[in-house]
Amino acid sequence: MYVALASTKFQPIIGSSTTFKDVMGVDEAKAELEEITQYLRDPVANASDHSYSNTGKGLFSLPFTCLGGRLPKGVLLVGPPGTGKTMLARAIAGEAGVPFFLTSGSEFEEMLVGVGAKRMRDLFSTAKKHSLWIIFIDEIDSFGGKRSHIDASYTRMTLNQLLVEMDGIVVIAATNFLESLDKSLVRPGCFDRIVVVPSPDVEGRRQILESYLSKILLADDVDVTILARGTTGLSGADLANLVNIAAVKAANDGAKAVSMVDLEHAKDKILMGVERKSSVISAKSRRLAALHEGAMH
Repeated sequence: MYVALASTKFQPIIGSSTTFKDVMGVDEAKAELEEITQYLRDPVANASDHSYSNTGKGLFSLPFTCLGGRLPKGVLLVGPPGTGKTMLARAIAGEAGVPFFLTSGSEFEEMLVGVGAKRMRDLFSTAKKHSLWIIFIDEIDSFGGKRSHIDASYTRMTLNQLLVEMDGIVVIAATNFLESLDKSLVRPGCFDRIVVVPSPDVEGRRQILESYLSKILLADDVDVTILARGTTGLSGADLANLVNIAAVKAANDGAKAVSMVDLEHAKDKILMGVERKSSVISAKSRRLAALHEGAMH
């Protein structure tokens, strides 16, 4: 019996409004991606500045190759969840003003042999019909994990197809687990530029908090610097959630604005969990505990 498989139609995202100004706390990562953005923004003008012509061969016609070097075929964004990897990919397209394809590694995972590889071919064949488009593959570790001879053949075929297709198109991928990827993906000539997108530092957290806090009503006692210092380790997504929790709490309490108390409560809730009011020790229990400890000494 034959089963008809519905083909996946990859639709480009046109007119991304996200720019590098919207991505805060990852200045080093933005600097790493700037050269790709410069080329995508105006490849013909950049090429003419160095007496190069736009040959239509994608990355190999870059003006940055005038001294013999070349830009990477693929860029791999690595970092914890919620640090802005997908937002960075959207910002590249927004800065350059070009469409891009946004996909997930799970879209190529199929138990049937050959389906994932076919979808990979369809994605690149659609992208190659248009010059200078970006392909962004989120969670590439879904099919790009380390291979062995006992792996299912459908996983190996999808990864092999990606390695074959990567040529002349800006391919950006993201993962939370660099150590789990197959060596063929991170070798020179494939995803040969690894950009680390870490959790923001104190200045980055301050900028992110200011961005989210500007969208809500704040009381006069809110100090963003103090709040940023007390949120060590939180990602941009965590900070957005913190502001939202504080705004909801203030609204439930009937407040006219979000105060520092609301923000501190939201911070403690994220870092330590919900307050356990039922675990409050009574005065009698505290006295008995003190007597017991005193008797022990």
